[in-house]
Amino acid sequence: MVGVVSIMNEVTKLYGTMTMQGGSIQTDLLVVGTVVVFFVLIALYLELGLNVSSSVSFDKVFPLTPYLKFIYVSFLKPHTGKADGGQQSALESFYSAQASVYDRTRHRLLRGREDLIGLVAAQLQLPTRRPSNGAKPVWFDIGGGTGYNIEIMDKILDGGVGSFFDHVYLIDLSPSLCEVARERAERLGWKNVTVLCQDARTMGQYHSQPRTADLITMSYSLSMIPDFYSVIDQVASLLAPRGIFGICDFYVQSVVDVSSRNWTGGSINRHVNWFGRMFWRTWFDADRVNLDAGRRDYVEYKFGTILSASERNYLLGGIPYYLFVGCHITAETDRQVSMHGTPNMTAQDSLERYDAFLTESPYLSPKEYRAALSHQASTPPQPQPSIRSKSYESALVNLSSNLPLPSTFYQLHPWRTTYPELHAKHAQFASDYIYAFNWEDPAVDLELLNLRSDDVLVTITSAGDNILDYLSQSPLRRVHAIDLNPNQNHLLELKVAAFSAGLSYGEVWAMFGEGRLANFRDLLIHKLSPHLSSHAFQFWLSHTSHFSPSSRGLYAVSGGSRHAMTLCRWLFRLTRLSQKVRTLCSVGTLAEQKEIWQQSIRKVILSRPLHAMLVSTDWWCWKAAGVPPEQRALIVNDYAATLTPEQRRRLGSHQLTGEAIFKFLVDTLDPVINHTLLSKDNYFYHLVLQGKYSRTCAPRWLGERSWRKLSREGGKVFDGLRIHTDEFLEVVKRMRGGSAGAVIVMDSMDWLEVPDMNTVKHVKFSDRKQKHDRSRSQSKSRSTEGTEAAQTQIEAIHRVLRVGGRVLLRSAALRPWYIELFERMEDDDTGEKLWKVKCMGRRDSGKCIDRVNMYASCWIIVKAGEGTPVGSPVLNGGIKSALKRRRTGSASGSGSDGSFSSGSDRSATSPQTLRGRNLRVNVAKRIAGEEGNDDDGDETETEKTLRSKRGLMEDIMLPGAAMDDANGDRF
Repeated sequence: MVGVVSIMNEVTKLYGTMTMQGGSIQTDLLVVGTVVVFFVLIALYLELGLNVSSSVSFDKVFPLTPYLKFIYVSFLKPHTGKADGGQQSALESFYSAQASVYDRTRHRLLRGREDLIGLVAAQLQLPTRRPSNGAKPVWFDIGGGTGYNIEIMDKILDGGVGSFFDHVYLIDLSPSLCEVARERAERLGWKNVTVLCQDARTMGQYHSQPRTADLITMSYSLSMIPDFYSVIDQVASLLAPRGIFGICDFYVQSVVDVSSRNWTGGSINRHVNWFGRMFWRTWFDADRVNLDAGRRDYVEYKFGTILSASERNYLLGGIPYYLFVGCHITAETDRQVSMHGTPNMTAQDSLERYDAFLTESPYLSPKEYRAALSHQASTPPQPQPSIRSKSYESALVNLSSNLPLPSTFYQLHPWRTTYPELHAKHAQFASDYIYAFNWEDPAVDLELLNLRSDDVLVTITSAGDNILDYLSQSPLRRVHAIDLNPNQNHLLELKVAAFSAGLSYGEVWAMFGEGRLANFRDLLIHKLSPHLSSHAFQFWLSHTSHFSPSSRGLYAVSGGSRHAMTLCRWLFRLTRLSQKVRTLCSVGTLAEQKEIWQQSIRKVILSRPLHAMLVSTDWWCWKAAGVPPEQRALIVNDYAATLTPEQRRRLGSHQLTGEAIFKFLVDTLDPVINHTLLSKDNYFYHLVLQGKYSRTCAPRWLGERSWRKLSREGGKVFDGLRIHTDEFLEVVKRMRGGSAGAVIVMDSMDWLEVPDMNTVKHVKFSDRKQKHDRSRSQSKSRSTEGTEAAQTQIEAIHRVLRVGGRVLLRSAALRPWYIELFERMEDDDTGEKLWKVKCMGRRDSGKCIDRVNMYASCWIIVKAGEGTPVGSPVLNGGIKSALKRRRTGSASGSGSDGSFSSGSDRSATSPQTLRGRNLRVNVAKRIAGEEGNDDDGDETETEKTLRSKRGLMEDIMLPGAAMDDANGDRF
């Protein structure tokens, strides 16, 4: 009652002061009286309820009783704990009056406990986390209170805690809470659960030997332990080599505090602003709950981070809390010893093995490594270039400072590599990815590359769809996926984890076919989390709404493509074409598809007003279409080459850009509709128009047959996958020379600064042997900056490819400017060409280059050298287009049947088309320093030569595409 009286006095003073300043005295007295009566009633009711005979159940008579008790104890009842009674006296003062209602009142306050138990349960069910001797695990729940955590675990595990665990120890310092836990254990029949009312600092002295606890958890107890250092040290000594340590607790911390730490597993949502740090620390301190940042820091210093996440309890004002799942700092070395049977393996040896995979360097066992060092000591020193990955360098710094390794070293799979997530080059992407799905046709990729099972593939991640397609069709020794945007790699990780976690085909289809899954969050916690890196887990825990059934689906709410989908959806609603679009995506013939397109939908999608207001703008090109200004410049350059100088002057810069983009869209969409069936084969545009795939039109990796292959043996097919978050060049230059069989750069080189075409011929390749000594100018002109960047990337790719290795690239340009750099690259000693260049597909007006048809050209570039076939590279008996084999409708021919034009059809080219072709050829010649003055539209000798070559190349080129030889002449 003392607490109530003091509050009543303060309220009376406050309202008395307010009435002195004016206002209605009667109203103020009424308010004061109401408040006083309210608190008096609560106090009397609770005093009676807390001391009433047990024969009367206040909880049943008054359902709000538990919450009123909680309010009374937390905010009104004075603490009676004595200073000389220690922490137990303080705890008992707080909990004795509410032990019976503790669980009912903490469900909403102590958020994350269920998630923590789900995360550690998922880890414990992995074979690599169970005791190595086959025994059942032992669990210590420190500060377990009423045993609520054990009951959650009992519901999650098959057979419950009684059959899964050898023994469970619940340790708590409050006698009242321990009594509730004992009653729970007896009621639920747990024979292997022991409740210990004692100090956590002494738990290892009486109940277990060091390094024998397979699971230790602390939920909202670390913040209430004054001497937390000794408890964490006790946990570290008690935890088994394969053991898991899980924590859920309140925290306040600034991201600045961890900005230089690479071992904490991610910083998403970690920052608590200044006001929040001050407010929550002060608020909880009233109940002796300490939110000092040092507690979480010490945990992350003592243990390796497997998973970490920072969350908010928004229901109660945004209280910050965190989840942490960790292991021993030496767990990575212990795992390597277990896998490879090398008991003398050190942390350094483990790093060497890890680094060998990232750099494609041969790995030497510790014995072989020492023998090699001994041999080097007895022979004259030879300069050996040291190739080390950034992950290795980062981990080495940690080892030398006695810090945990970066969190990626403790994950179950070695897919994800370490990266500085707070670096500006990664932070610029915030929490979104650009591409929710790939815009490159993987069927054509496989046709062109002819990948082998022993190949090492280096590629851009993008949305990861093509990587999954490659692996579902052709086994590869290693795939290095590279992307500067961490979120693109998070998306790939989630897709790979879905197969490795053994999700059913229905669950995989719901996630990535429909884009909606009602229980996605549960699957993320209980199944997917062990197969994700800490960074990816945090990202998807913060974006579970992407898969919400109430949303429009993953593809319509995430990625830059969502803007295009949203625009299309609203356009079709406003023009009442939604049903027409659904019909367009379901008809069975090209004739029906073309009719719907021409009569209605085309008039909306390719309308001039829409194009002028939105589609041709800088914002739309980048945000919705993913086309940066540099790539758009290539499109404009190609279009300008078809115009006369007078036409270019008349259009002006802005109008020229608009016309170029419009023409590019027309050349993209019309052929797609005319030649590919959206209901069965062209899943790219089906997804854009419908926001999801269909069972009859989806990527191959989403088929049931691919699901069986990718899910086999826990996703063993992904063992060779390495996901790098960095610039493409930064990864490639840290790989061993001659190690890769194929490199896919997609359209990434289009993103380089477009140089002044007239100055390209003046840029010479420097001697590559002296390249590391070359000093670069601090200020570069536009004419050389892009060229030097391209040159550097081309040289790096050449070094990493083996002889005969292939580069596949696509471009928005008919002949991108950097192709000449490939063609002119020569050996410094012999003068021989280092690349063999072929354009495997070139898009003409009305023709399809592939099912996407979004790029103007496709190129295969082969590293020349001894053993490289002379002539056309990678022909391999004739490349047959996946698109040609998949075409629907009538047989070959031209016109309305929807098939691709034959070779004779292409040779009968109109004078207008020839004129445009001549202009493009002349532009290419000018770039190369040659003369080109046939602008009158007449057929030149070059054109006659081209026509004679077409018949020979007809069978190996992509349908409807032209080809270039090394001089830029078209086949």
